[in-house]
Amino acid sequence: MSPDTGPIGNPLSSTGSTTATEFPARAPQRLAVSFEFSPPRTDAAEQTLWETVKRLTPLHPSFFSVTYGAGGSTRQRTHDTVARLKNETGIDAAAHLTCVAATQGEIDDIARAYWDAGIRHIVALRGDPPGGMGGQYTPHPGGYANAAALVTGLKKIGNFQISVAGYPEKHPASADEKADLENLKAKVDAGADRCITQFFFEAEDFLRFRDRAAAMGINVPIVPGIMPVSNFQAVNRIAGLCGSKVPSWFASMFDGLDDDLETRRMIAATVAGDLCRRLRDEGVEQFHFYTLNRADLTFAICHLLGVRPQ
Repeated sequence: MSPDTGPIGNPLSSTGSTTATEFPARAPQRLAVSFEFSPPRTDAAEQTLWETVKRLTPLHPSFFSVTYGAGGSTRQRTHDTVARLKNETGIDAAAHLTCVAATQGEIDDIARAYWDAGIRHIVALRGDPPGGMGGQYTPHPGGYANAAALVTGLKKIGNFQISVAGYPEKHPASADEKADLENLKAKVDAGADRCITQFFFEAEDFLRFRDRAAAMGINVPIVPGIMPVSNFQAVNRIAGLCGSKVPSWFASMFDGLDDDLETRRMIAATVAGDLCRRLRDEGVEQFHFYTLNRADLTFAICHLLGVRPQ
């Protein structure tokens, strides 16, 4: 998946006018939010997705994004979902695009098809190997070697707005934090406009990452990726594959609730809402939500943050 928060104003004086040093109070700047979806695989999943889109669209997100399966396995469904989102909602829609299992020419053709369809925003990723997260990545012969090379190639095709990934706790394949940040800087230097982070559960992890990125001269918005989760076992498995730690306090929140979905949902919204409020207090103005194609938790968290239907 951007720092700084709203202005501070002084109240009107008791006479109803202001002096040279007094200013009327202004409402805080509205937070910007964006939502990620996955292309549906079944008719039932498609119905759920579009019910979710209908629920979240009135929040006027900055953009929707649509994922791209491991090894490019959802290429056509990603394209169709992105195009429909843009056409039916009028909101900017971003297509994930990866380097995996395709030559540069094949990827360039996909990018041109997006441009011709009016899609101007790409989330440029190295991508997971065909076997999924945790597998060994090998660049495709004749393909883009990494996300920085992909960004360079996309900018030659058109003036896309490009988002790239960042890792507050380091990508599991990176040698160390310095190498990880150097990789992010290479993507930004190639033309990326924004960094969206992997999900995390400790605000301090994001804030340290943001500060280290700034110190390295990475000057694009760093947008926290937020995943509200009510299924602890599932998120624990995903976190292990992508290098995100699950704190012991988070695990304890779900103890004894395996058969109590409603309580798990309440806890998930509360925990993610508290994380977002902490980040907002530290100057974050943009949030990217991994919705898992469900609206309820994301909508509740946005409501807590004051992002409501307009």
